[in-house]
Amino acid sequence: MGKVLITGGSGRFAKYMAQVLRDKYEVVLFSRTQPPKDRADLPWVEGDLNSYDDCVKAVQGVEVIHHLGAVPWPSDHEATRERIAAAGRAVPPWDQTMKTNIMGTYYLMKAAVDAGVKTVVMTGSNCAFGHCWRRSDRPYPIQYLPLDEKHPSDCEVSYGWSKWAGEQMLAQFSRAFGIRTYVTRPAHISDAETRKRMAENVKPATQWSGGLWGWVASEDLADLQLLIQEAADDLPVHDIFVGNNLDTEALEPTMELIERFRPDLLPVSHGLSGHDALFSPKHAYEMVGWVPAITWRDYLPK
Repeated sequence: MGKVLITGGSGRFAKYMAQVLRDKYEVVLFSRTQPPKDRADLPWVEGDLNSYDDCVKAVQGVEVIHHLGAVPWPSDHEATRERIAAAGRAVPPWDQTMKTNIMGTYYLMKAAVDAGVKTVVMTGSNCAFGHCWRRSDRPYPIQYLPLDEKHPSDCEVSYGWSKWAGEQMLAQFSRAFGIRTYVTRPAHISDAETRKRMAENVKPATQWSGGLWGWVASEDLADLQLLIQEAADDLPVHDIFVGNNLDTEALEPTMELIERFRPDLLPVSHGLSGHDALFSPKHAYEMVGWVPAITWRDYLPK
């Protein structure tokens, strides 16, 4: 069994990544804090992505990295900082998103190349499209729906830009050193409890969603990243994959939402029916055969 490292090893998604890997690979976790009980039996390297020495220590003997570790929001976004503080959570330094998501990824990739790591699969974000956390009054410029990996990016905040830049960084490492690198673009990674709350709390839409009602089941995303890892030798040396489930988070059919709230997008909306997502996972299906199997709608009253 090859050795696989999971960064962000104490995080919520790492639980699912570890579950799909542990029976087939030697899994090692890399985290600043001790992993929870559900993966406490796995080896753990204590360290921080922001420390190059810690990254070097973590990648020794590793063949594959699933890079989950990141600051998952823009730490320089004032309104978000206020909400986090009001919730009683610790607010990181204003520049932490850029430090961790850019320099932390750079340290990890440099260490990976020097250690002979073969493949890196990074959990990115669909915020790399640029629709998240808009700062200006300018709407996100949608050229066509559903969005796919070829749609231009238009980021306005540090989180989305850091995720987009991370994609470019991995591509550069692939060009320069031949290391195989892949990025998924998930939205609202949701475990079973989250999906249950979605169904309990969902209400009819009253406005257009800045997040485009995107989401993905934790289990489905873990399956996608495993498929990418295991198909890496047959894939281009670098690639990006939208990681969205097949449906939206909305009760209403997708075309009804567009007609009500964004009729200007009707001419550029193609092939959408039922509750089809506004992010297309077609590329992931074509390249690695990924078909998301889970829907939060199973929790809706019958």
